[in-house]
Amino acid sequence: MRYAQSGGLTAERRAFREQVRLEAEVRFEAGEKTSAIARDLRVSERSVERWRRAWREGGVQALRSA
Repeated sequence: MRYAQSGGLTAERRAFREQVRLEAEVRFEAGEKTSAIARDLRVSERSVERWRRAWREGGVQALRSA
């Protein structure tokens, strides 16, 4: 099955997920640990690690929805 527009997410859901990533970015700047961010945002540590890598390489723009 093929999904239109990013796996079938609604614009509202994409915006919510982007907001979670941007909250993580604030916490990256504060120097918080990956495990604490993942726990508080209720996502996997692996996701936070990917976001942190993207943020280091591309700044906040790398965390925005495509």
